Amino acid sequence: MARPRTSPQPEVPGLAARRIAADILDGVLRRRIALDELLSGKNVHPGLVGLADRDRALTRRLTATVLRRLGTLRHLVSGFLDKGLPSDAPRIETILLLGAAQILWLEVPDHAAVDLSVRLAQADRRAARYAGLVNAVLRRVTQSAATKPVEGTSRDTPDWLLKRWKKAYGTDTARAIAAANGHEPALDLTVKQDAESWAERLRGRVLPTGTVRTLVHGAISLLPGFSEGAWWVQDAAAALPVRLFGDVRGKSIAELCAAPGGKTAQLALAGAQVSAVDRSSVRLNRLRENLARLSLSAETIAADALDWQGGPFDGVLLDAPCSATGTIRRHPDIPWLKSEAELPVLTSLQQRLIHRAVELTKPGGTFVYCVCSLEPEEGQSQIEALLTRDPRVTRSPITAQEVFGRAEFITIDGDLRTLPQQLPDPDPRLGGLDGFFAARLVRSRA
Repeated sequence: MARPRTSPQPEVPGLAARRIAADILDGVLRRRIALDELLSGKNVHPGLVGLADRDRALTRRLTATVLRRLGTLRHLVSGFLDKGLPSDAPRIETILLLGAAQILWLEVPDHAAVDLSVRLAQADRRAARYAGLVNAVLRRVTQSAATKPVEGTSRDTPDWLLKRWKKAYGTDTARAIAAANGHEPALDLTVKQDAESWAERLRGRVLPTGTVRTLVHGAISLLPGFSEGAWWVQDAAAALPVRLFGDVRGKSIAELCAAPGGKTAQLALAGAQVSAVDRSSVRLNRLRENLARLSLSAETIAADALDWQGGPFDGVLLDAPCSATGTIRRHPDIPWLKSEAELPVLTSLQQRLIHRAVELTKPGGTFVYCVCSLEPEEGQSQIEALLTRDPRVTRSPITAQEVFGRAEFITIDGDLRTLPQQLPDPDPRLGGLDGFFAARLVRSRA
């Protein structure tokens, strides 16, 4: 006699989001794939497609929290492991990190965090035998957290980065940068017009720089103003370099390494004739989609900026490929994927791109160089080297009035330098901005 069919047991709520978060963390920490690629890029986790918006948001927050607090979490978890992590089940570390992050920093009941972590272990063939270990360690974490709350520490910044920042900015500033990177940032928007009105509709506020900042829980595409193209996502610091050109109405501006297009949109909105160049056709398609949504136009060119023959132009903007250490607030995987050894390769490419940008600039025209990096080699050192080797180029110092009166953004040489802890707010989520460097240069008429 045939056995009656039984319906599959429904999955425990929240378990799928945590299982996918564990997969994504393994992708970042063990396969060294960028977090953005696993969340929405070419390596996107297939399980995200079927998740409800709420669970998808939870997955993002889980992975970002673990990466943002990775040093602290590893130190804490290791202190509760008498024999270290099991070598035959690497998934156990990921499960413990996720569980501890929920207990310490997310609004998840302790019992739920422990139970779901144990279930994650039980569902993995190699990790199942260590489910009891997961239970024991996380219960010790809950007991410890109840008596001594854990704050983020300098452990969450790799030594190589912290040493570099101390040398460049001093110990206090380096620690302030690291602390700012430990907080999940708000959503920054550049609006086409009427910032105060949109800030009210989006339940945000207008920053001193004109950016609208708001806290969002859910899909950005569902926010008021998205479908009608009233605004685009752009960090407050990233919106500053375009302002250094002044009035661009009717001027020809080439933007090199342009995708995903926030600065292209700024230039087009301001009335420039923009040629947006990027070597990635995929990223350039995203730029075109953004411009179409915003009802803005620009010439888009899929080409390597080093080889592209165009111009000359009234202005050239080079947002150069860099280590992106100024964007760790938004990309917490960067400290764990990047290394100091990569800097010489990046600075060499930047130097070649700078040379090409100067060649594309008309005599008398303006060249703006920027990077979302905190590393001096990628910022001021590049400009010093350029001024030394190319007599056709001179620095045009930036004034505080050009950046909304924020004198703290201007270096002694007249360049732009923002740091993650600037624009502070009592609510850490509403303070800070990306670390950016920008310099404005003029090509001589001779």
